[in-house]
Amino acid sequence: MSIVVLISGNGSNLQAMIDQQAAGKLHGRIALVISNNGDAYGLNRAEDAGIETLCLDHRQFDSREGYDEALRQAIDNAGADLVVLAGFMRILTPEFVNHYAGRMLNVHPSLLPKYKGLNTHARALEAGDDEHGASVHFVTPELDGGPVVIQAKVPIFTDDTADELASRVQVQERSMYPLVVAWYCQGRLKMDNNKAYLDGQELPPTGYAAD
Repeated sequence: MSIVVLISGNGSNLQAMIDQQAAGKLHGRIALVISNNGDAYGLNRAEDAGIETLCLDHRQFDSREGYDEALRQAIDNAGADLVVLAGFMRILTPEFVNHYAGRMLNVHPSLLPKYKGLNTHARALEAGDDEHGASVHFVTPELDGGPVVIQAKVPIFTDDTADELASRVQVQERSMYPLVVAWYCQGRLKMDNNKAYLDGQELPPTGYAAD
């Protein structure tokens, strides 16, 4: 399958997918990496791997709708079977999301449905939680509200900072996100009627292998 990855920054999850592709474990091909930020280091990661890149700067567009239409055209021209959001810091229009219904994945740094949106690590610390984590989910028009495919939990320690907690969560993201992409590319993972299915079995609300 052909994969288009959208990034805005460092691209550590992108690198994890590039590594799995090189090892023959992604079961798909990253055809294009798009960033809304020309300084995103993830673009360098893609170029080093021989993957085509495109910078589509949102500041050059008069509206969110105009940007998303240009983004859609670039993705479709690349022949994408799957769109992967990997630290893409833009809220997408419902029209864009619906165009890729069941074909777009995101990783979010919280144990959804907890802490949708931004600053999830600080919010988990402020709430006094004893665990935190990340979720890979299908993208729907509801922000961070699509069906969860898999989650990974990490402990929160008494003296944790938001940065320390983020680093611990990112280790788990880099492990599970390429796995989910591989499931999709193998035809094992699908979304139907706003629910996620793996190997034909409906996944629970908190995803695969949930407690």
